[in-house]
Amino acid sequence: MRLCVTFLFLVISLTAERLPGHGKNVVLIAGDDEYHSEQMIPQFAKILEERQGFHCTVLFSKNDQGEIDPHARGNIPGLNALKKADLLILFTRFRDLPDDQMKDFVDYVESGKPIFGIRTATHAFEIPPGRTYSKYSWNSREPAWEGGFGRRVLGETWIAHHGDHGKQSTRGRIVAGQNANPILRGIPDGQVWARTDVYEVRLPLPSTCTPILNGEVLTGMNETDPAVPGKLNEPMMPIAWTNTYKNARVFATTLGAAEDFENEALRRLFVNAALWAVGREAQIPPKSDVRLVGEYRPTSFLLSYREEAAHGRPH
Repeated sequence: MRLCVTFLFLVISLTAERLPGHGKNVVLIAGDDEYHSEQMIPQFAKILEERQGFHCTVLFSKNDQGEIDPHARGNIPGLNALKKADLLILFTRFRDLPDDQMKDFVDYVESGKPIFGIRTATHAFEIPPGRTYSKYSWNSREPAWEGGFGRRVLGETWIAHHGDHGKQSTRGRIVAGQNANPILRGIPDGQVWARTDVYEVRLPLPSTCTPILNGEVLTGMNETDPAVPGKLNEPMMPIAWTNTYKNARVFATTLGAAEDFENEALRRLFVNAALWAVGREAQIPPKSDVRLVGEYRPTSFLLSYREEAAHGRPH
C-alpha cells in the first residue's frame, strides 16, 4: 500500500513539473465591488494551479471582522506575499489602502516583475491627494503620473463606458497583424465574448502598448447578437493589450466580470496571458487547458450595477 501511495505521488509530481506554469508563484488580488472578482479570481487561481501548474495565493478585500467583503475598500491583508511572487494579477476597484499595505504593492510594481490587470484595475485605487501613495489613484494629476497606476503602469485609467453598460455586450476581434501573438493561441477571431461592455480608452494608447484584441460592441446581451452599426464600432476600442513597465511585461484587459469567465475563449486568453507574462510563451500549447475546476455559478454584475448607478459611480 505504501509503495502504491509513493508511486502515485511521484506520478502527480512528475505531471505537475511538465505543466507550463510549474515553479512560478502568482498572487491574485480580488477587491472590486461590482463585477464579483471575489468569485472569478478564485476560479482563475484554480485553473492556473490545477491545469497549468502555477502556485497561487489569492488575497481579498476584508472588513473589520476579517470577512471577505468587496465593499471594504481599505483593507487587503496578506500583500507581503508579493515579496515571493513571480506575477501579480490585479482585479481591484477604488481601493484606498493603508500605507503599509500599499508599500508592499508598490515595492512589487517598482521591482520590474510582471503585472496582469483585469477590467477595473484601470481604476484600481482612489487615494486622496496628499497621501503617501496618492499618485497611484486613478484620477492622479501628479506630473508623470497623470491617471495613476492605470495610465502609468497598465496603459489607461478610467475614461468612460463606450458600450451601453448592462445593455450592450462585447465580442473580441483580433487586431490586424496579431494573429500569431502567443496570447491569442487557440482563440479564433470572434470567440471571446463578454457580457460586460467595452470601456472607452484614448486612442492611440501610449506608444509602449500593443493592442491585441479590439471590442466589438453588440446590440444586446447575447453572444449571437449582431454588432452595433455605425460609428460606435468605427474604430473599435482595444479591450486587451500588452505593455511594459520597468522592463517588465504587462498585460491589461477591460473584460473580466465573473460572468465573463464562463466564456472558454476568454479563460484561454487569461491563461495564455499569464504564461506570456512570466516568459513561458513558448510553452503555450495550441489549445491551453482552461476547463473550470469544480462548480462555478457566478453572480450577475447587473445586480451590483443597479446599486452603483444610483450613486453615480464609474464602473
